[in-house]
Amino acid sequence: MKRWKLDRRMLVVAGASAFLAGCQIIPKGPTTAPPPEPVPTPDPGPSGLPTDDTRHRVALLVPMSGDNGAVGQSIANATTMALLDTNADNLRITTYDTSSGARNAARRAIADGNRLILGPLLGDNVPQVLAEARPADVPLISFSNDISVAGPDAFIMGHIPDQSIARSVGFARERGSSRFAAIVPDGEYGRRAELAFSNAVRGAGGQLVATERYTRGNTSIVSAAQRLKQAGGYDTVLIADGARLATQAAGELRPRGAGDTQIIGTELWSGESAVTRASALRGALFSAVSDARFKRFSDSYRNRFGSQPYRISTLGYDGVLLALRVAQDWRVGRPFPVSQLRDDSGFLGLDGPFRFRRNGVIERAMEVREVRDGQVVIVSPAPRGF
Repeated sequence: MKRWKLDRRMLVVAGASAFLAGCQIIPKGPTTAPPPEPVPTPDPGPSGLPTDDTRHRVALLVPMSGDNGAVGQSIANATTMALLDTNADNLRITTYDTSSGARNAARRAIADGNRLILGPLLGDNVPQVLAEARPADVPLISFSNDISVAGPDAFIMGHIPDQSIARSVGFARERGSSRFAAIVPDGEYGRRAELAFSNAVRGAGGQLVATERYTRGNTSIVSAAQRLKQAGGYDTVLIADGARLATQAAGELRPRGAGDTQIIGTELWSGESAVTRASALRGALFSAVSDARFKRFSDSYRNRFGSQPYRISTLGYDGVLLALRVAQDWRVGRPFPVSQLRDDSGFLGLDGPFRFRRNGVIERAMEVREVRDGQVVIVSPAPRGF
């Protein structure tokens, strides 16, 4: 397979980096809800689509109402943008609302003859969708980052926190960090962060000296930081939470601001303005996908739809680009050529280079950022490829 090198037409926008698995935490979005329209092709229900002889049918499975409806709408709008920006005329993308049941949405998508599914948004929905899609030999590219649901026909496209942690640990180790500790929340995200941190520290030749856990929703993160500080013996600490709680913990570890302790955050800090306002986080490191192309995308989205997109909506855009790339060798009416998604050289999208591992989990190129003097500075750029 030829390596996908995105040309200028595919990158021109308007003119030509939380955990979405079992815990269902939705990433930060706009301050005002996106408008209700326009949306991709309306959901007509089974057998409501005209016959297609020249276009591939691709289903978009996202929530279009309820608590996550605004996020789903933003992703749907982004898929429309991708079709317009590339002048694509060989894909028919139809949106199916998962709010009333992901399995029902998948059943309708299969009945309508869709050969590829983009979505669902939440990791909990993936097994329900697979129950309908797998017997029909229809793969899915999910926007979740729950790696536990990945498989030979379920590709996970979300931003994986494990990779963010590993990138930051490696960079800190290069800077001289050797004795690591962690403060992690109870729950699935915390367990994943703890395991990723332990593996990364060991892989980088460091030593994990302590881990403190806490319950979200109260002041227990402060107590966890106090226990860790009393035990001592570390030079670097991972705080696996968003900017607000991380600031509280860092305030206990570094009461006078930047000090000897190196703080590491996660991808949850990306786009958080609170990170730059906290003196306790000065000098802290975290890793995320590059934002180099996001501003152009965001400006175009705002011009078209009148509001700011959710950060995760780039996954919808890149999902369409990925389908278009594979569609070059995909005959209409035939099963989607899944093997082409496993190209080791990878692909390029709005969020930078990415590729899928053999297990269906995405691997992304991430940059390392440092909090300095009221701003976030890139201290190690993301690799340009694999």
